Amino acid sequence: MDSLYSISEELAEIDGQISDIFRALSNGFQKLEKIKDPNRQSRQLEELTEKMRECKRLIKEFDGEVKRGESRNSPDTNRMLNEKKQSMIKELNSYVALKKQSASNLENNKKVDLFDGPGDDEENVLLASSMTNQQLINRGNQMMDDTDQAIERSKQVVQQTINVGAETAAALKEQTEQMSRIVNELDSIHFSIKRASRLVKEIGRQVATDKCIMAMLVLIVIGVIAIIIVKLVNPNNKDIRDIPGLAPPAPARKLL
Repeated sequence: MDSLYSISEELAEIDGQISDIFRALSNGFQKLEKIKDPNRQSRQLEELTEKMRECKRLIKEFDGEVKRGESRNSPDTNRMLNEKKQSMIKELNSYVALKKQSASNLENNKKVDLFDGPGDDEENVLLASSMTNQQLINRGNQMMDDTDQAIERSKQVVQQTINVGAETAAALKEQTEQMSRIVNELDSIHFSIKRASRLVKEIGRQVATDKCIMAMLVLIVIGVIAIIIVKLVNPNNKDIRDIPGLAPPAPARKLL
């Protein structure tokens, strides 16, 4: 760090930021191993992926600063800076490979791996010491580009999942409203049935009352008919009250 400060404050600042990210990545992957909930694991992996993207950007800035100051630095300084850059790329590659392995474990052998990419990353990390500086930089940039593409695919899948969740919530809301309407209709039907039952009871009572009245009228008519018959058969019967129109004619008055 002291040698970087003596060369460029910008390089020293970028190097410090990259070191902080590497420490955060190391702690983050240790924390990821202890998390049991798949949803929390997914969120933790997304956070780590964002940190790796930021680290990739900073390494590019570091490489740009090195190239701009290459003509002013001594060969030893340039070699030291290139070795530092190689070390950063190697460490980032190791986290990329660790991220891919963690994503594979999280998906539990799904057909589509959200973080798929070249399958020989670990081998490339192991063989990085035999590669030239430019090859190592190109390989690191390619791996980081693959990581960016995988992240974009992951975002698309997440967005699709959010859309499906929104559609499901809307369908559930509609079904809930429909069930509420059905319950209200059932309550209305129950009220109508109770009201109809009361009307039937009232009609029954009214019919019973009408039957009693009809029975009394029938008895009265029968009684009247019986009296008429008796009067017709025995008009001289004094025990029966005369009925107007049926009494025998009064005797004619004699003239004085």
